[in-house]
Amino acid sequence: MTVASTSDLYYDPYDVAINGDPYPVYRRLREERPLYYNEPHDFYAVSRFDDVERGLLDPETYNSGRGAIIEVIKANITMPPGVLIFEDPPVHNIHRRLVSRAFTARRVAELEGKIRELCARCLDPLVGSTGFDFIADLGAHVPMRTIGMLLGIPEADQAAIRDHVDADLRTREGQPMRVSEDLASGAMFAEYIDWRAEHPSDDLMTELLQVEFEDETGTVRVLSRNELLTFVNVIAGAGNETTGRLIGWAGKVLADHPDQRRDLVEDPSLIPNAIEELLRYEPPGPHVARYVARDVEVQGQTVPAGSVMLFLVASANRDDRHVPDGDRFDIHRQIGQHLTFGYGIHFCMGSALARLEGRIMLHEVLARFPHWEVDADNARLSPTSTVRGWEALPVFTS
Repeated sequence: MTVASTSDLYYDPYDVAINGDPYPVYRRLREERPLYYNEPHDFYAVSRFDDVERGLLDPETYNSGRGAIIEVIKANITMPPGVLIFEDPPVHNIHRRLVSRAFTARRVAELEGKIRELCARCLDPLVGSTGFDFIADLGAHVPMRTIGMLLGIPEADQAAIRDHVDADLRTREGQPMRVSEDLASGAMFAEYIDWRAEHPSDDLMTELLQVEFEDETGTVRVLSRNELLTFVNVIAGAGNETTGRLIGWAGKVLADHPDQRRDLVEDPSLIPNAIEELLRYEPPGPHVARYVARDVEVQGQTVPAGSVMLFLVASANRDDRHVPDGDRFDIHRQIGQHLTFGYGIHFCMGSALARLEGRIMLHEVLARFPHWEVDADNARLSPTSTVRGWEALPVFTS
């Protein structure tokens, strides 16, 4: 079964031209074809808030066990245990409890001073210059070093970890992701785990090495080496690329709205709400996919079992049915719920840390650089289909 499509309405997550500004297409999808079928790539998509929210809350119909990216689902590979976003209950629930140790309120709060120090180290040398790059000078460093501190990875090695994680998410311009069996193996962390086993410390890697838990069979045990490698890989990737994208969007969107940026300079207490609005307005992860495990009715039509469903989170966040005038950026709005961090059992465990990093980074930037303009000739939007944001965002500050 296919869903009829108007002849001139086309959405393709691999189309670089569409992804440059997908929001006009999203709006048309919401109004004209809320259940959309893409024949060339063989997937369905929903774009309205209620449909995306409903789908994310129904893991029995929309499974994660085959992956959360179209290419991964279609590759039908067996994912190693511990890739949380690619798991269904009951295994997902067990692993989530273990990984959530990384993001307790205590651990996140303990990082605040260190994150602020990292931002100062990045930004202070730039004061007095004519500009800087939101990505190269800030977004590429602070999230990487924050996750490194959390895990216990030496600072000298954190750049290599960041580059490895970024490469996993990159796609060629206009092309799907290349999928292999070792997509989330975490093999590059083996040396750190071996060293931590001999030199325990107060970090998450040590805790995961030592923790005992009851698995899905009822057996009480510690994590296997492969499970531990996968967990560390997942955590390293969870807040690295996406948080860097957030600070890039802060630079771009606030340059486009200088009056609201001035409000933040004059009243920094508005920054937390501004971060929420940035997350709603430009989510780093614009969509998430699921495997359709059983026939399901959507918008009065049947989507058959075995299909791939793409939940267009970035579209849902701007649905006027949920957010009045959703295409308007407004740091003063009462935001309510957005779906940038997902919903239901796969709600992002690192959301509190991402918000904290975003608030601190924006506060430290505004304290030093109250005004900037984007160097449009040298700014580059990434062509990657899995996440959306800036590869380079140089700005002029004077």
